[in-house]
Amino acid sequence: MSNKIPFRADHVGSLLRPQALLQARADFQAGKITADELYEIETKEIERIIDKQIEAGLDVVTDGEFRRRFWHTDFLEQLNGIEGFVPDKGYPFSKGETERYTVRNKGKISFNPDHPQIKDFVLFNKLVDGRAVAKQTIPSPNQLFNIGIRDKETYPDLEEFTKDIIQTYRDAIQAFYNAGVRYLQLDDVYIAGLSSPDIPFNDGEYSREVLIELALRVINEILEDKPEDLSVTTHLCRGNYRSDHAFSGSYDIIAPTLLAKEKVDGFFLEYDDERSGTFQPLSHIPSDGAKVVLGLVTSKTGELEDKEAIKARIKEASQYISHDQLCLSPQCGFASTHHGNELTEEQQWEKLKFIADIAKEVWEEEEKSLTAAGNAEKA
Repeated sequence: MSNKIPFRADHVGSLLRPQALLQARADFQAGKITADELYEIETKEIERIIDKQIEAGLDVVTDGEFRRRFWHTDFLEQLNGIEGFVPDKGYPFSKGETERYTVRNKGKISFNPDHPQIKDFVLFNKLVDGRAVAKQTIPSPNQLFNIGIRDKETYPDLEEFTKDIIQTYRDAIQAFYNAGVRYLQLDDVYIAGLSSPDIPFNDGEYSREVLIELALRVINEILEDKPEDLSVTTHLCRGNYRSDHAFSGSYDIIAPTLLAKEKVDGFFLEYDDERSGTFQPLSHIPSDGAKVVLGLVTSKTGELEDKEAIKARIKEASQYISHDQLCLSPQCGFASTHHGNELTEEQQWEKLKFIADIAKEVWEEEEKSLTAAGNAEKA
């Protein structure tokens, strides 16, 4: 199965929170229900969306990130040495600021063996029950290199900070593997930002070149000695908050280093609008290297794209990288935060079915034809 990851039809992970879940969270905050009752409601809704993803024709499912408020903070704040807090300002996006919440370093960083997302995955995988591949998404370790996170009293030296983050994630990867994870995705706004004209969320202390090399080192070192049957992909995102984005920039700057040398099994790349640039950077990925999951279908609006236009874009991308290395997905999740993007649940499911249908037409029928031709030749 690992050689099929990422899948021809895949998705980034987060799904729109249903009204029942939003109401349950509000009730919990108001003290009307207990944490256990909230967990039960989350579990019920996760069961429902597992079925919906399979019905859409996907071979891979996620828990929709239904137990999280934000795509990254819920994981990071449960690491030893990291805490969540409310800053003076949210992250700047093109149309305004995000809700104010982020994380910061408050001591030596290490993996928490009682991290709640380990237990969450065990239950999720049990609910999937082998009907599809259960994917676990977590924020990239590079997110911890954003401005304002490192406590320079604890870590006056960037190298010591880097080494502890690497070890923390090596321990996290092993813990998820032991819990049954065989498909892990690292979500990375930070690396996408390194290809932006003005690097976002950065203090300018280090040059772009230094930061690119550091980001490559961090990812490759956390993946050293990973189990052979664990597939790891990464999603490069330019921000996804209530259908808004944080920055623009093609992959040109990072491609010669990160796309060429990052030892992941697949790159989920945003290609739903002009902010992403051309497909030319894909030529830096080795022919025996990672797959590329083309994010050609937007998760920011509900209107379906033109099927033939998507097929033409896939064909265009294959001018720079083998057609066999390509897959298809939305450009990002549908709800990177609990607020969700500006489309309906029905539109979300239509988009995922749309992707599965296109992938079947583009790759599955082609693969059947090649297999039939090969059998005929042998005969």
